[in-house]
Parts: sequence; C-alpha cells; structure tokens
Amino acid sequence: MNSRFRRRDHNVFANAGSLLLCGLLTGVVAAAAAFPAAALSGLTVKAGQSAYEALPSELTDFSSPQITRIYASDGKTQIAVMYDEFRSDVPLSQISVNVQNAIVAAEDRDFYHHNGVDLKGTLRALVSDSSGGSKQGASTLTMQYVRLSLEYSATDPKDVVAASQDTPKRKITEMKYALQLEKELSKKEILERYLNIAPFGNGAYGIYAASQIYFNKSPKDLDVAQAALLAGLVKAPTSFNPATTSGYPQAVARRTYVLDGMVTTGAITAVQEKAALKEKVPQTVKKVGNGCVSVSKNQWGFFCDYFTRWWLQQEAFGSTTYDRQRRLNDGGYRIVTSMDLDATAAAYKRIGQQISKKSKDALMLAAVQPGTGQVLALAANRTYSLDESKNHLSSNPKKAAQNLKGTYPNTTNPIISGGGDVDGYQAGSTFKMFTMVTALKQGLPLTKTIKAEKVAKTHYIVQSGSPAACPGTHFYCPGNAGESEAGTYNMWSAFGHSVNTYFVPLEEEVGAQNVVATAQDFGIQFRASNDATLAQPENAEQWGAFTLGVSESTPLDLANAYATLAADGNYCTPTPVTQILDRDGGKIDVGAPSCRQVVTAEVARQAVDAARCPVGDSAQTGSCGGSGTAPQARGVVGHPVFGKTGTTDSSKTAALILGTTSIVVAGYLADTDWPQTTQHMDHGTVNPAVWNTVADYMRDKPYVQFTRP
Repeated sequence: MNSRFRRRDHNVFANAGSLLLCGLLTGVVAAAAAFPAAALSGLTVKAGQSAYEALPSELTDFSSPQITRIYASDGKTQIAVMYDEFRSDVPLSQISVNVQNAIVAAEDRDFYHHNGVDLKGTLRALVSDSSGGSKQGASTLTMQYVRLSLEYSATDPKDVVAASQDTPKRKITEMKYALQLEKELSKKEILERYLNIAPFGNGAYGIYAASQIYFNKSPKDLDVAQAALLAGLVKAPTSFNPATTSGYPQAVARRTYVLDGMVTTGAITAVQEKAALKEKVPQTVKKVGNGCVSVSKNQWGFFCDYFTRWWLQQEAFGSTTYDRQRRLNDGGYRIVTSMDLDATAAAYKRIGQQISKKSKDALMLAAVQPGTGQVLALAANRTYSLDESKNHLSSNPKKAAQNLKGTYPNTTNPIISGGGDVDGYQAGSTFKMFTMVTALKQGLPLTKTIKAEKVAKTHYIVQSGSPAACPGTHFYCPGNAGESEAGTYNMWSAFGHSVNTYFVPLEEEVGAQNVVATAQDFGIQFRASNDATLAQPENAEQWGAFTLGVSESTPLDLANAYATLAADGNYCTPTPVTQILDRDGGKIDVGAPSCRQVVTAEVARQAVDAARCPVGDSAQTGSCGGSGTAPQARGVVGHPVFGKTGTTDSSKTAALILGTTSIVVAGYLADTDWPQTTQHMDHGTVNPAVWNTVADYMRDKPYVQFTRP
C-alpha cells in the first residue's frame, strides 16, 4: 500500500475512537433527516447511535451472478454462454486505468482521500431530502458498493427493498459498512469490486459486460472516451442509454461531465479531453446471445441443448430443476464439453450431402466415444431455432388437419437424444445385437446354427387375426425381408444378412425378457409408455418382436449401446462434458466417465466379430457367408469396422450403426413429426452419411484392429 493510503491512518475517523464518533454523528444524521429541528438533541443522538450499533458488524458474504461459458472439447472454442445477468468479474489489472479514473471522476472525486463516508455531504443530503429540497446523493463509491452488496446478499424481498430505498436507515447502514470496508480493503480492492458489480444498462452488469455490449472489446482496451461514457452510465443507466433517442444526448452530456472531472482530478490533460470529445458516442449496442438458441454456430445447437438437459438432471447442482438452472446461469462455470468440432462438422457436411433441411424426413446422427461415453457429435438436417414461423405443416395428418406446424426446418426438440415429448423411433434390426449378446452370455457360441424358415412359427401370443399371427392362430409368425433369405445360418451369417427368422427363434430360446434386460443394461431407455409396459419382466417374456427393433429409441441410445461392445462390454453413461470448473477454478467431479461392466470382454469381442459382417468387414474367427447389408462401409472408412443396419416394417425408419475402436456413429432416417409415417425411408440416404462421417473422423487416426475373441 502506498503512502497516499497510509496517510488515512492519521485521520480522526481512523483512530481507536472512530466507530464511536461515527455512531454519534450517524445519530445526528438520522435525527436531522427525520426531525431537522431536533438534530442535536441528546435523545436523538442516543437513538441514532443505538440503531447504528444494532447493525451486524460485517457485510454478509455473497457472490454476484456470473456468466457460465460452454466450450467444445478443444477447451478454446466457445459454444455458448448462459446467464441471468450478463456479468463476468475481472481483476483490476485487466481493467484500463482510463476506466478507473473515469469512474472516480463520475461518482466520487474524493475517493482516494476519504475513509468511505462523506459525513458533511451525507448530512446535507439527508436534511435536504427530508425537508423537501432537491434530491442529493452524497454516496461515496464505497457506500454505493455497500448498497449493491446488500441488494445481492439479501435473501428476503423486504431486505432488497430496504437496501435500495432512499431512507435515513439505508444511509446509516451504508455508512457503517463503508467505514468498516475501508479498514479491511485497499482503495484498489474496493474499486475493483465496485466496477465488477455496478450496472451499466442494456443488460450489462459489471465492466466486462459493459465493454462487450457497448464496444465489443475487453475492459483493458478501453480508451479515455469509451471509459468516460461507461462511467457516466452508472448514475442512471436507463436515462443515459445512448441506444435510445432520448438517452443519446444525455449520454453525450454525461460523458462530457466525466471528461471534465478527469481533467479536474488530474487523470487526463485538457488536450486529451479535447481529443476524447471528438470520438463519436455509439448509438447501437451488441446484445450478447444467451443459451442454446444463441450458439456461435447453428451446428452446435442440438449438442448444447443435450448438455443443458443433462445438467438439469444432475442432483449435484441442486435439489430441483429450478435450482440447477439457476446454478447454471449464475454460477460462473467454465465447462469443457465432449463435443468434437471435427466430428460435428463432418456429420453436418455429410448430412447436407444427402438431404435438405426442408425435407420432412429427418436424418439424425449421434457419435459416441467407446470407453468413456463422451458424446462427440449430435447432428441433423434441422436448424436449432425457436422460430417456427416458416415451418411447414406437420406431416402427421391429424395435426395437419388442425393446421399445426411441423418441426422442419426449425426445431428445438431433442430429436437426436430424446427427452421431453420425443420418445424416439423404431430402429429395426439393429436390436438383433441384444439377442445375440444375450445368447453369448448364456454360453451359446457364434457357431449356433438355426434353420431359418420363410416364416418363423413361435409360441409368442399375439391377437388372433393380427397380420403378425400365423393364419388361423394367435401365435406370432414373422417373416423375412424376402423369402430367399430362408436357409441355415450361424450368428455371423445371420447377423450379416439380418435374418429375422433366425433371431426370433433365438430370442425365444434365450428368453425375450433376458434380451430386454440386456438392452436395458446397454442403456436403452423405454420412453414410450407402451414400451415401458412391455419391458416389465412379467410382460417382456411375451415380447417376441423386440429383437426386430419395434420399440422406440434414439440415435444416441444406439450409438452408446454399440460403443459398449467396442469397449469390451464396459457400458459408460453418456456424458456431454469432460471438465467443469467453478468460478474459482476448482474442479467439479460431475460428468466424468461413469462405467460398469455389463458383459464380459469375451462376450463383447465375440459380438463385435459377428457385427463386422453386416458392414463389409471380415470376421476374425468365422465366416460371414457373403457380403452384408452395408458392404461398402469397410472400404469407405479404411479401418476395421463393425455395425448393423436396421429397417422397420414398411421402411418407416432406416438406420445404420457403424463404429471403430475410436468412434461409434448411429444414423436414423425418420419422420420426427410422425414416426408411423407411410413414407418409405431409404438406406441410400442414411448409410453414406454415417460411413462418410466415420471415415472423416478416422482420417489420420492410427489403424487399430479389434481384439480377437
């Protein structure tokens, strides 16, 4: 602390009796405000002293709201900011000296020479105010900081009002705490706190936000004229708003006042003032986007939304959704997500090559990293936006008849990850993987042979007369995509050719309820109420069609389920984050990989070996028996791959899951407005988008072979 500050120690108000003397003077001030004629009576002084001494000795500790910043996985690229108040504290070393000098000239020119209170000015102001004279301030910067602190630390609405009302009691409170603060903090510390808490209008709280909104620059880069304008706004942010017609001339005049004050205090010269006056005052402001609808790039909206929904489910951030949202918006976190910029860009590029944003069909991709559950990308041929004014009518005939709009091209629905009103879409034969894994868990080998008939006659009971029933019975009798698929198969060849009449009997042999349980272990969520009912153990044993993918799921569900196989049977809960730091830089251990072994590594490796057959790769321990349903995938990617295609009845959905040891991508082509569409979904649209996304991600990655079972 320099000599200027040390000289304050010799002031009469800083000696051992300063608080007592201030208490007495405060009593006089309070009395003068309420009863000017009796200002010097002993009883009034005593009453004022009692009120003064009744105050707590210290300000309640508080933390002002801070913006939360969301970054991509590189830790550098900002995806979005979240806030209730746009504010981010910065140290005084990062605030231009021009700003420091300007705020002193604007609000408290004796700031460096008093002990926090201008007693004469306060007394004069209170007497004038109470007797009907013109309103006077007399609040020092320290007292203003106290007032703002009391407002932010208040937990009761009445306390907020008390902290902001222009009353003698408020002045007394401010005086006491200001004197105390001046004993505990240096002038520089008080100035820093004040500049970080003061409101500057247009949604800017604190000097960092003001610098961004008015000048789109950092506080350290503000020149004299810019600093003077911002300092002038604090007194009346609404009245002096340069972005309004009435406020502009007042803002200009106020800036001149501040510049004059800077000359008076010796902060600048008259020549500098003259130059500053020539700078134009901006009449527009840059509003900073808030939340996922204001992401830096539209490609990041769906991932941002997934992150937000994930956050709101984490009990570590509050007991209620409201508490968690407040914590996200006010907590000042630095969050590094798992969103891979290259994977996301590749997914959007490849989607755009296959389908238009204006199509009612949605092509959705989700990418997951095996072994961590980190979600690398979420992408769709949709614009993440609340603006549905240009959306087409819903493709659902019932909704269209009511003139209701659909979710294309704009939507904020979690169509890729599920949640809210989105239950998902049927993924078809991709679910055969759960039957195969269940069989392997029970000790059945990949060589398990079944003679697949044209129609599989089962003991699963369905409604008599159902198209799925054997004629004249109530037993489930599914067929294949074509009668030519009948024949004898093992798991490699049956999975590669996606033979229904192999997997339905296999499901019956291992128990449908066990297959459903395996799917649950692999993270499949039964969001639709009917699916949730059927998934109950007492009902699941009759769910014969489950292996054919008739339950609703999402690309993220399936990408993470297949990633479990690539991770040797280690299931990891999907997570959108890699690091969360609080406002003080402390690490918060929420969102770290949370994994559990759901099948043995050997079972997972066997399943991967068979799952190489559908996508043009070669099994290591058996024969695929010919090309699979997506044979081009291996050649395009150029790395060992595994996966599975999926098609529902009448091709209402087309899906492809494709993965390596580094990434698993699931792609769905579906009608998100009407999952039971009569539209035919084409694998020629979804498949190239998936395998080209995987190929883009794997480019320049090391060649890694799957572990041989």
